[in-house]
Amino acid sequence: MVKKVQAGFTLIELMIVVAIIGILAAVALPAYQDYVSKSQVAAGLAEITPGKVQAEAKLAEGITAAVTDVKEIGLKTPTNRCEITASIGPTGLSTITCTLKGNTNVAAKTIIWSRAADTASTGETGAWSCATTVAAKLAPKECPAAAAPAPAP
Repeated sequence: MVKKVQAGFTLIELMIVVAIIGILAAVALPAYQDYVSKSQVAAGLAEITPGKVQAEAKLAEGITAAVTDVKEIGLKTPTNRCEITASIGPTGLSTITCTLKGNTNVAAKTIIWSRAADTASTGETGAWSCATTVAAKLAPKECPAAAAPAPAP
């Protein structure tokens, strides 16, 4: 009597493999989306950060009127990652804003470098600070997410 050897996989074995792949995909896809979103935010921040140096140079030159053309601070807009706007004021009060483009987690969110006005009485120059409207889990360490407004009573 010739014994027939099983060839291939049984249906239950194939179903188990498909279920395992489905579970792995359900966990991996959201994590991947977060990773992509974080990289898009970091790229947007990297595109506007060099503008701070040129803004400081403009302020050191003693500008007398606000600078709103981003080309004057060495930036170009639009880019693949964001639409950039800037306002460099003669008092030092300044902002450089990136309105992000990208996936649904970051599209239309902003990253803003803000500079406080110079203090004339002490001669102290304003400091730059960064804030963003993206979710806290996507915000870079040096640019925390803005606090959510308190709910109306």
